[in-house]
Amino acid sequence: MARVGEFPEEGELVVCTVQNVKNFGAFVTLDEYGDKEGFIHVRDVATGWVKYIRDYVREGQKVVCKVLGVDSSKGHIDLSLKSVNEHQRREKVQQWKNETKAEKLLEIVATRLEKPLEECWDEFGYELVDKFGSLYGAFEGCAMDNDALVEAEMSGDWADTFVEVAKENVTPPFVQISGTLELRSPAPDGVEIIKAALKKGIESAEEELEVQYIGAPRYRMVMTAPDYKTAEEALKAVTNLVIADIKESGGDAAFHRDSK
Repeated sequence: MARVGEFPEEGELVVCTVQNVKNFGAFVTLDEYGDKEGFIHVRDVATGWVKYIRDYVREGQKVVCKVLGVDSSKGHIDLSLKSVNEHQRREKVQQWKNETKAEKLLEIVATRLEKPLEECWDEFGYELVDKFGSLYGAFEGCAMDNDALVEAEMSGDWADTFVEVAKENVTPPFVQISGTLELRSPAPDGVEIIKAALKKGIESAEEELEVQYIGAPRYRMVMTAPDYKTAEEALKAVTNLVIADIKESGGDAAFHRDSK
């Protein structure tokens, strides 16, 4: 939701739309702050001497700027384009796109509840932002976990509809990590021992696990989870279990983690 009455904080990254370009700088509006006007001085457009400012900014362009200073009494917002690197720009643009999508999803929730959008914001929207960090974070959390709202200590006649819309429209993020298990068993029924150990490991996995046979004695383990920490812990638990089973039966086993 556009923060019409608010001003950004110094150091904050903001998404802007270029409105008017002059030789001495560019006037922009801040998309997330009710189209408040900001200014990028030519010295803050790019590193080094800027001969033609339009080589860097043009009317209608979306840019990500860093807030250099704010004078709320005069409505002045000074911005810098050159202080934002490519990684920061990509992350901020994605965040802005996510929040724009989330606001449209909240409109769907309001429609299904047959309530005005503003009423939904007041009833649970602002609290969701507070509990999850952002509105999109709330939708994402509910898409991943049916109990996300319960864990956030939030409830109401809107909750089921909110989760429903989240699951219909948001694809949960995930990461994949992998490694190779080398399993050997000198026992006459060594193949069956290895199969049983792998089956036990797969059944114990708390996240999504895929086992790919590379060729004796190697098996590739691919773990899918919401984040790297969870994936690493889940993969470690599975491989430790398999290795322990193989060694207990007199065999030899080792795990080699693929580099990220």
